[in-house]
Amino acid sequence: MSHDNNAATVAAAPLYHDTVVRQFAVMTVVWGIVGMLVGVILAAQLMFPALNFDIPYLTYSRLRPLHTNAVIFAFGGSALFATSYWVVQRTSQVGLFLPRLASFTFWGWQAVIVAAAITLPLGITQSKEYAELEWPIDLLIAVVWVAYAIVFFGTIAIRKVSHIYVANWFYGSFIIAVAVLHIVNSAAIPVSLTKSYSAYSGAVDAMVQWWYGHNAVGFFLTAGFLGMMYYFVPKQAGRPIYSYRLSVVHFWALISIYMWAGPHHLHYTALPDWAQSLGMVFSLILLAPSWGGMINGIMTLSGAWHKLRDDPILKFLIVSLSFYGMSTFEGPMMSIKTVNALSHYTDWTIGHVHSGALGWVAMISIGSIYMLIPRLWNRPQMYSIPAINLHFWLSTIGTVLYITAMWIAGVMQGLMWRAVEADGTLTYSFIESLKATYPYYGVRLLGGLIFLSGMLVMAWNVWKTIAPPAAAAAPLKTAGAHA
Repeated sequence: MSHDNNAATVAAAPLYHDTVVRQFAVMTVVWGIVGMLVGVILAAQLMFPALNFDIPYLTYSRLRPLHTNAVIFAFGGSALFATSYWVVQRTSQVGLFLPRLASFTFWGWQAVIVAAAITLPLGITQSKEYAELEWPIDLLIAVVWVAYAIVFFGTIAIRKVSHIYVANWFYGSFIIAVAVLHIVNSAAIPVSLTKSYSAYSGAVDAMVQWWYGHNAVGFFLTAGFLGMMYYFVPKQAGRPIYSYRLSVVHFWALISIYMWAGPHHLHYTALPDWAQSLGMVFSLILLAPSWGGMINGIMTLSGAWHKLRDDPILKFLIVSLSFYGMSTFEGPMMSIKTVNALSHYTDWTIGHVHSGALGWVAMISIGSIYMLIPRLWNRPQMYSIPAINLHFWLSTIGTVLYITAMWIAGVMQGLMWRAVEADGTLTYSFIESLKATYPYYGVRLLGGLIFLSGMLVMAWNVWKTIAPPAAAAAPLKTAGAHA
């Protein structure tokens, strides 16, 4: 009798398509190491310019877009694909819609990344921040992204539960917004296979670019990872989200306001003053929903704070939210015109970007992947919990060293550049400000190396976890795969 009941339970359990999740989860770690290694090389080049060895493909100007594309789209993108495919199946209680199309999104996305890794060092670029790739690759991105949308929203359409959990709202908005942003900003007139000209001119091109550029941050690097937060933080804490009502308010406020903040990248440029000011105002308003989301995530631990002592995965997730709160306070402050007059073009901006990229995006991705790996390979837990703890401290210390060095260097640069003598001449030459910045570049390099070493620890831990267990450990394979 009990056997029949078990058979009925197995028959009723949804069949989840996790092969594509496994593929993206592993590539998240691989591309994280590649992207951050390039970042460390660039940090070293700023201290020792001869490290490009006079090879054009290794110059700072060509490796830098390779670094940004690798960490945002290869590392961050793979993490978003992996987690969204996992979350949408579990919260919809149904397998992926068109699993073969989902498999195409994996191979298509890897093709985009490899194409970027080939073309950017060759100097084939549209010279648009976060949108450097030339038109044939842009077309492939659009095709892969539409396939992604079909799989994701198709899975929601065939869900077995009426409710659409809030994490899927964030993932869904990220997918739709990125499609719109990419297609509009990448409009170009091709003149050859490797060269095109933007469909827009002058200030309009700049406006469209930063509408895209800031919303790549807003939707790719914020909304998508908030989807991660709303699923994995409550799951790891074993608590319901602090306030479901706040999560809905957070969602609608964030996606309504974020779209309009882009012009704050163009203060004191040819863009009309009213557009600059509008971007600043929306950026300041954005502080409210951002902090609402941070508070919602952190307060989910109410009644379970003790878990932070023993659970390094939860440390990753909660500290990432602290960095999210800090970055989303700093961003609106830097959008104020008077503050921007000091910060713009300085390393303060670099510090701000990396407090979001390393502290928020990377750390919540790492925590989420640590949660996923044992479940995907039917293991009771990660191979080494102390190694996760070590990784947590390497990530935290590396990030703090990096951003603190850049904050100090940036404010110093801004003050040196605007210092004038009584007769109106500049107090410092540019080269003097560069010389004063040099020690801080050393601290940044150290911070980057420490963070990268943490990723190598993670790679070892993941490898040991997913390696086939020894014969004695074979019974572990029966552990639940659908937790």
